[in-house]
Amino acid sequence: MAMQFYASPEQVQRDRSEYARKGIARGRSAVVLSYEGGILLVAENITTLRKISEIYDRIAFAAVGRYNEFENLRRAGVRMADMVGLTYDRRDVTGRALANAYTQTLGAIFSETQKPYEVEICIAQVGASPEQDELYRIMYDGSALDEPGFMAMGGQAEAISNVLRERHDVNADLPSALALAAEALGSVGGENGQPRTLEAKQLEVAVLDRRRAGRTFRRIADAALTSLLGHQSVPDADLGETDAAPPAHGDSKPTESAASENTESAAPEKSAESE
Repeated sequence: MAMQFYASPEQVQRDRSEYARKGIARGRSAVVLSYEGGILLVAENITTLRKISEIYDRIAFAAVGRYNEFENLRRAGVRMADMVGLTYDRRDVTGRALANAYTQTLGAIFSETQKPYEVEICIAQVGASPEQDELYRIMYDGSALDEPGFMAMGGQAEAISNVLRERHDVNADLPSALALAAEALGSVGGENGQPRTLEAKQLEVAVLDRRRAGRTFRRIADAALTSLLGHQSVPDADLGETDAAPPAHGDSKPTESAASENTESAAPEKSAESE
């Protein structure tokens, strides 16, 4: 009679953690940081598949790792946010609630399934000032960290974080913040440890613009991105828009929230799911 293989629960957890970490480390990195005008999200990405997306009015999603796995998580987050916003009020949709949901989902997958998700995600919610910005980093095993001001994920995240830690300034303008993010991402991965210069075609960039009412997510690409990487200012009208136009506002929708204060000057429009 063949003997059944046995591994202690501690060994199983260690093996799953090592498996997930190796998968995440093989991918390209992403950086999220606060700046004077909002929250900047930058990912090294040479494909048309997006690592950065809008979740709701003032909330964005960034991820590294396996695309099919974090895309499933993104879609689930959009559905949850839309359900809460439609059932209660748009201001009741918060980054903290989404982060809590993701920690429970990833924790259950890590503990109860044979293969853990090889993903690391960030939920970013822009506030009225840099001090009120919220950055939540959720790991493959469901553990979560509340990052103050900046964070790096995937690849050689620790080395990238060291660059950000030395020079990050919440009062920087958008060109300066983007230059720092691109430099930090390019500080690793070069031949013989040399830094790289990343071009616009190698980057996926978006911002949560704190000065906008309603949907604050704006994707930056093409000429605007090239100009910003060259340390040139770009008019707000040329930065880019959201991924899809919002549908018309519902007249019967309540404008007061029983669970949160109204921190915006005007009621935002209804959201559409990001692609």
